[in-house]
Amino acid sequence: MASNGSDESLAKQAQQGDREAFLALYERYIDKVYNRVRSRIPTQYVEDVTQEVFIAVVRSLPSFELRSRFNTWLYTIVSRQIADFYRQQSRYSDDAPVSLDDAENLAVDLSSFNDDEIQLKKVLNDLPEHYQEVILLRFADGLSFAEIAEHRNQSLEAVKSLYRRAIQAVRDKIGEM
Repeated sequence: MASNGSDESLAKQAQQGDREAFLALYERYIDKVYNRVRSRIPTQYVEDVTQEVFIAVVRSLPSFELRSRFNTWLYTIVSRQIADFYRQQSRYSDDAPVSLDDAENLAVDLSSFNDDEIQLKKVLNDLPEHYQEVILLRFADGLSFAEIAEHRNQSLEAVKSLYRRAIQAVRDKIGEM
């Protein structure tokens, strides 16, 4: 079965048109991508952005050159789609007049957030990239410290140290708020 292969071998098979290989990658990563997106954008947009990530994967897969690990390539696409989401949001909020219906929808959307969620997402977005990455690998992807160390090509102690510094940075930023 295709789902037993490495990410890179599945990606290569998917590039050659193997639908089952792509579906195996999709199943392997859908929850991780969803959790990463959920940790960075407002809840009501998570499913749409997650869908856009996988559309971008389908479009970009032929150009994936297997020079990096599949998950590194995938998370780059996730980051780009999140950035695209915020670019689109700022374009609409800065340039276009807001209708009464849009204003009511925005009020409903904002009321669905709790203050802690908004604060935590802001803190995470303000962290240096390497802190964001270790926190996302740990919580959004559910990886153990050993798996994070392997993913980042670092020692277990280096990853634990990075994680402690990242968590302390979160605490410090929350304390400032």
